[in-house]
Amino acid sequence: MNRKSFVIASIALLAVAGVGTIGLPSMPFAQAETATTQNVAVTEQTVTFAIEKMTCAACPITVRAAMQSVDGVVSVSVDFDAKTATAIFDAAKTDAAEIGAASANAGYPATPIS
Repeated sequence: MNRKSFVIASIALLAVAGVGTIGLPSMPFAQAETATTQNVAVTEQTVTFAIEKMTCAACPITVRAAMQSVDGVVSVSVDFDAKTATAIFDAAKTDAAEIGAASANAGYPATPIS
């Protein structure tokens, strides 16, 4: 390894370790991110819905898109065989009724079952 490669590798290693980052401490950023993540996790809820009128392979795509369009929905998984959809959402921004209504407005009535 020549001297130039050694210097570049050393600088990269120090940057990854958080040393020599021009006075920017690395830990407070990581701690702040963790605190934010923890606050979001506290308000997340999971609800499973029974979905009516799903008859083809495209139906789950429509249900998922409708539910995910609701502000505060984090993720939606649809099980075509079981005729269910499970939504994870931020309870501070929305609720199960609003998510179910979005699915119903798309033509697939959704009833919370858990």
